[in-house]
Amino acid sequence: MMEVPMLFAFRTLSLRMPRGLATLLAALFIVTAAARAVIVRGVVTDPLGAVVSGAQVRLIQGTLAVAIGVSGADGSYEIRTADTGRFVLLTAATTFSPNISPDFYGGRTDVVTRNVVLEAASVTEQVTVTTTGISTPIQQASSAVTLIPMKDLATQVGIVNDLRQSPGNVVVQTGQYGGVASLFVRGGNSDANKVLIDGVPAEDTGGVFDFGTVSTTGLSGLELYRGPNSALYGSDAAASVVNLVTPRGSSLRPVVNYSGDAGNFRTYRNEAVVSGAHSRLDYYAGFSRFDTSNTVANDQYHSATSVANIGYNITTNTQARFTLRNADSATGLPGAIGFYGIAASGKQSDQDIYSGLTLENLAAGKWHNLVRYGIARKREQVQQFAPVGEPVTSVFGGVSYTTYYGNTVTIRGANGYSATGQAAFFSPSEDTVANRDELYYQSDYAFPHRMTALFGFRYEDERGRFVDPAAFEDEKIDRPNFEYTLQFQGDVKNRVFYSLGGAVEKNHLYGIAGTPRIGLAYVPVRPSMRKFHGTRLRASFATGVQEPSLAAEFSSLYTELVQSGNQDAIAAYHVTPISEERSRTWDLGVDQNILGQKLIVKAGYFHNQFSHQIEVADSTSLTKYFGIPPSIANQLYGAALNSLAFRAQGAELEAQYQPFTHVFMRGGYTYLAPIVLQSFASDAVAANNGTPTTNPNIPGVAIGALSPLVGSRPFRRPPQTGFFAVEYMRTRFAAAIKGSLASRSDDSTFQLYNDFNGGNTLLLPNRNLDAGFAKLDANLLFTVTRHATVYAQLDNLLSQQHIGPIGYPGLPFTVRAGLKIRFGGM
Repeated sequence: MMEVPMLFAFRTLSLRMPRGLATLLAALFIVTAAARAVIVRGVVTDPLGAVVSGAQVRLIQGTLAVAIGVSGADGSYEIRTADTGRFVLLTAATTFSPNISPDFYGGRTDVVTRNVVLEAASVTEQVTVTTTGISTPIQQASSAVTLIPMKDLATQVGIVNDLRQSPGNVVVQTGQYGGVASLFVRGGNSDANKVLIDGVPAEDTGGVFDFGTVSTTGLSGLELYRGPNSALYGSDAAASVVNLVTPRGSSLRPVVNYSGDAGNFRTYRNEAVVSGAHSRLDYYAGFSRFDTSNTVANDQYHSATSVANIGYNITTNTQARFTLRNADSATGLPGAIGFYGIAASGKQSDQDIYSGLTLENLAAGKWHNLVRYGIARKREQVQQFAPVGEPVTSVFGGVSYTTYYGNTVTIRGANGYSATGQAAFFSPSEDTVANRDELYYQSDYAFPHRMTALFGFRYEDERGRFVDPAAFEDEKIDRPNFEYTLQFQGDVKNRVFYSLGGAVEKNHLYGIAGTPRIGLAYVPVRPSMRKFHGTRLRASFATGVQEPSLAAEFSSLYTELVQSGNQDAIAAYHVTPISEERSRTWDLGVDQNILGQKLIVKAGYFHNQFSHQIEVADSTSLTKYFGIPPSIANQLYGAALNSLAFRAQGAELEAQYQPFTHVFMRGGYTYLAPIVLQSFASDAVAANNGTPTTNPNIPGVAIGALSPLVGSRPFRRPPQTGFFAVEYMRTRFAAAIKGSLASRSDDSTFQLYNDFNGGNTLLLPNRNLDAGFAKLDANLLFTVTRHATVYAQLDNLLSQQHIGPIGYPGLPFTVRAGLKIRFGGM
């Protein structure tokens, strides 16, 4: 700091010269000092946007406070310093928790705008981005949002366990580590979730995303928006948006973090991360490797994850950022061991790369511009090795076919029904490629009177390939899509918060679609430390749109009829090309502080409508109802069509409680009442003179073999779910126990015409077929020194193995223990 000695020298010199000359030199000094100063200014507010006066704002560089300012009556502050480099702001005010801002770069002559939001004491600052596309305090959001912080992932391998720690969420994993994990939000389908990694869309074309292979390496946390938001994110955001973010380096000295652990079932994991910041540059890079044998034969799993996040300040208010996430995994494919009694021999390999290059600018603290070029490169290879089971050879149309059957087993459903027999193995070998290039531009401007307008443009080029040798398929697609977004958000007197927007999308496959969205939040009672002070009412309405997957497009009923030359069936049954799936949601909610900020209860009601959903008609139905010749139909696994519609309404309840300084508790409950309104399975019953599909050993019980029947529940969505977590944290010790609970859910064995005689004796009634469960997990961390921490993760304490769908046993009790080591840093 140069100002103090220079000012002393100037005063000494001024005593020896005329007053006029001294005055002139003083003016020149002030102008020169100001020209060389970093100016940091902004406004300090509470989460509802009300200004906070008298807040002390310290500008920190390294471990020193280089300048201090105080917010005025209008909440504004301004700090100047002649130092340059990386800074953070430390802000404190009476009755508020101290706030530490993200680090930023400031150079000479730069003017940096940094607004500060102070949370009430004992509450951690929470900001949502997915709701409106702009960083917004969660107290101003009109939608249901769950934030999962980085500390919750500290001992986890993946994110499946923590995805269950939210109302409205159901995660179904088919098998053990590495098994496909699907997310169902508020009754929506598992492919109706928009998944973003550092802003780059990560799901396959059509919304499919496997959460089971996502490592916690390089994740600063998760943000989950419950509800459709195609107004901001376009196609596939029909039920939710999941946002995964890579951390940024901030330490002025390089930091190396290593963690390694091992556990039962030959499980081990190693992870190394290096991060830091210097002048205009910040960097973060990490790598991890996880291996396990699981408990089922032929089900070994390993994954390797590499991440990078590099930022560079071209100027103080203009930043370029490069992100990369590469995940390579391979898992065995034993199949549904509960249906076969013997493990199949196969392998699934996934290679996923997500990367983005972003240029971001903030002008005068009001006009924000962002342009991002992002890519996703995804390939999944399914390969079958030597066949297993009992071979049976048959001849059809002069061609010899060999089918392999499993052992004789008894399949038992949670509904009390059972079936005994041998099931034919379904063993596909496929190669699927889904690539996406996206260019996204966003411009938002904060007008006076606290209103912000956002304009967005998105262009994406989706390319895919699907190879299935058994069905003689080798299909390619190219979908160039465009989307325009316009949104307004703001507040009225820090009490009423609104967001209104919509998008128009031009999709190469299904054409033009509009997706409006509106949200309102009202705070009749502002939060304080007094009892029952803090009430927020919220409501939103939104629509969503989803494009069909590659497999659905390639195997659509319209395409199959055209390729088989059945033009008459197209006209007779009014079959149209496959189109977009639609959703519509409105929800209401209230957040109430009970004991100040120590006890908060949130309750909500949602009503979802899902229409034009895609389901599959089996090969027998293709011949029976649409006239496709058996010689062609038998080579197909089925045909996709927009024939499913269902409604899902329900209620959510969530509470968080901090009875003591070191104890934090939270929990939630969801009641879901979904009902199928239209399905091909029921239409087929009507077309078949009212004769439904049944198991001959269970007469009189209609079964939806491949999709649910009208009046029943969609598959794998339990009507009741819950979660809880109890955390205890001290300076050197932390422990937590978490639970995920679910009631029984509807499902199918999917064994249509698949028993030893080609019949349906292995089908079971859909109602409550999947078992309910209570999965309890625990973790412990103990800081030995400031450089070393030991930890342990214990999963499934009750050793329940019916957590996944019927036929797929879950992992029993597992334990991992290891060490975290930190080198370098400050």
